[in-house]
Parts: sequence; C-alpha cells; structure tokens
Amino acid sequence: MKIAIVSGKDEGPTKLNAFDNALADAGIGDVNLIKVSSMLSGNCKIEELPKLKPGAMVNCVLSEITSDNPGDEITAVIAIAIGDELGCVVETTGINKDKNDLINEAKMMVEYMMGKRGVEIKDLIVDSSTTTVEKIASVVASVIYLNDDIIEG
Repeated sequence: MKIAIVSGKDEGPTKLNAFDNALADAGIGDVNLIKVSSMLSGNCKIEELPKLKPGAMVNCVLSEITSDNPGDEITAVIAIAIGDELGCVVETTGINKDKNDLINEAKMMVEYMMGKRGVEIKDLIVDSSTTTVEKIASVVASVIYLNDDIIEG
C-alpha cells in the first residue's frame, strides 16, 4: 500500500470556497474525496503526492476545519503510525487550541490504537496545518491512498 500525506490552508468568500481553496493548496482540489476509516496495511510506503487524474475517486482520511470568526486560530492534524502488520491514522482539529496540544493528542490516539491491537510502531508521522482566520478560512490535513487508477500519466 502507498499513501501520500498532504496539508493545506486558505481563505475564501464562503466556507465552501475556503474549504475548496484549502484542498487545492494541499494538491487535492481537483479530485473527489471519499472518506474512509483509519487503517493501513503493514509496512505502508509514504510517497510524495503524484499528479492525480482530475475527477478521480480518491480514498482518504481527512482532517478539516473551517471558521468564519476573524482572529480564530484553526488547526487540522493527522497522525500516522505504521507497523509490520498494519498501520493506523487519526485526525483531530481545534479552534484556538495550542497546536502542540493537538499534535500530542493525535500521537496519543494513534499510539493507543496500535497498542490496543498489539502492533509495534515502526514509524510515527504527524502533519498539520494552522492558520489565523482573516475573514473565512479553512485548513486540511489528509492521508491519500494511492493507486494506479487515480494517478495521471
């Protein structure tokens, strides 16, 4: 199994436009995202996001939050733990919460999930996106499940 980890942030004239712009900033704005639960195969490989086919149906774990309250600090976090047998992904978000607290929360959750399954963690990766809202803003962090059907070229 191959995955890519992406994040983005942006403003827009509406909440939907801000979210769409954040997806574009993350490189996943021209595809259809299908939210899945949080399991990975063992020894999953992390790659850079390739160019995706426009309109492709793309499986992902998505952390996202949008705010229209100027001055809010919004954060989306994703944490990935990979073991020999399997891996897990968790997501969390916060408004006006310390980014490091959210990162630690995500790490704790994914470590718990792996521990509950008795799987030793080989790699633990965290990605996040944070911004301060000017008018209407959105942040995203996502794990994209890659396969040849969605990659252009």
